[in-house]
Amino acid sequence: MSAAVRPTEGHPVNATMPTPTPLAQAARALAPYRQYLCEACGYVYDEAQGDPDGGLPPGTRYEDIPDDWACPLCGVTKADFRLYEAPDLSALRERADAVSVAARGGEPGVVIVGAGRAGWQTAEALRALSPTLPITLVSQCAGDVYDKPLLSVAMARGLANDALVRERGADAAARLGVRLLAHTDAIRICPDTRTLRTTRGNLRYAHLVLAHGASPRLPEGLAPELCWRVNHLAAYQRLRARLGDAPREVLIVGAGLIGSELANDLAIGGHRVTLIDTCEQPLARWQDLGVGEQLLDAWRDLSIRFVGGVQVQSLERVGERYRLTTANGQRFAADEVVVAAGLHTPNRLALSAGLAWDNGIRVTPHNLRTSVDRIHALGDCIAIDGQPSRYIEPIARQARAIAADICGAAPAPYVPRAAVVRVKTTSMPLTLH
Repeated sequence: MSAAVRPTEGHPVNATMPTPTPLAQAARALAPYRQYLCEACGYVYDEAQGDPDGGLPPGTRYEDIPDDWACPLCGVTKADFRLYEAPDLSALRERADAVSVAARGGEPGVVIVGAGRAGWQTAEALRALSPTLPITLVSQCAGDVYDKPLLSVAMARGLANDALVRERGADAAARLGVRLLAHTDAIRICPDTRTLRTTRGNLRYAHLVLAHGASPRLPEGLAPELCWRVNHLAAYQRLRARLGDAPREVLIVGAGLIGSELANDLAIGGHRVTLIDTCEQPLARWQDLGVGEQLLDAWRDLSIRFVGGVQVQSLERVGERYRLTTANGQRFAADEVVVAAGLHTPNRLALSAGLAWDNGIRVTPHNLRTSVDRIHALGDCIAIDGQPSRYIEPIARQARAIAADICGAAPAPYVPRAAVVRVKTTSMPLTLH
């Protein structure tokens, strides 16, 4: 097997787990549980909860984690974790001996567009450097904090819809001293007046950070009102509610990373899945590694039917069900249709500000500045040398680079590097490079 492909099992690394002495065991048993932050993606390992899927039962201390254990979200190892304590706004204020954030709320500070992982990571990084900086977060949704990769393994882990929310948006805003404008759309950027126009009025900014992500791509022939596109928590929750508890027939268009993970999870949840793609195998991006064949073999005992080499032509509603027709005349019927055919970056805000564009918002790598003064961008909406940034791993590093640049702190330059991709198909988990 290629060194670039690493299958992971339920307890993949116990053989390398160090054995603490009885005295050390007793001391750890009395110590309070701690949390450790993945500096690559922002995942927090809680000793009290462990990582059962990764072979670490609840109560596993950080010291007892084997060195080759992989982060459940991004696939990096234990070496990328550090002791974590959630930012305490009161402590930050006392340390800075400064006025409260609320007292400076009228001043133009930092406005962040997007309350996904990129937006909240940026808010956390800024607040860690400045307890008084006014921060406003503009979000189309409620702004709840959640781990997006869990959307494709929620059924396998037995997670209910409400269990996916790690922290309510309003609670996170209160904890960080951030003004959250939920259910608000950003309409236009006016760089000359440093103003962001929104559906709730105009916001002045000293610095603007674009973290609005990317949108699911819809293949030609598919009407948006007839299919699901699962790219955020609210859409996933609506899909789960629609599917209900009874087995349903689900057609998924696109067998890339998200489509394959979702097919695996829905099948484990008891649904019958048909997965189609233009390529002959799933995960075609890693075809040279033989990943598709391994995955198809692992799916033999699941209710997943894969059909490759087909091009979508049309989708129509027939009674209470849907019928998809391919270019070669094949027809597929389903109760629900999900599209996972990749992402594209919306350019409306970028165009309104005159930002340079190169397959995404073009940014300077080390500090994530755009071509327009006082505007930064990160996450799914950016491109570096024409290459979009679509994975979770870089986001925390990008946020720290932006925060340092805005606050005038010691530089924390962002350096692009090859992503470690964690394929969360529980029938055959893989770590790809």
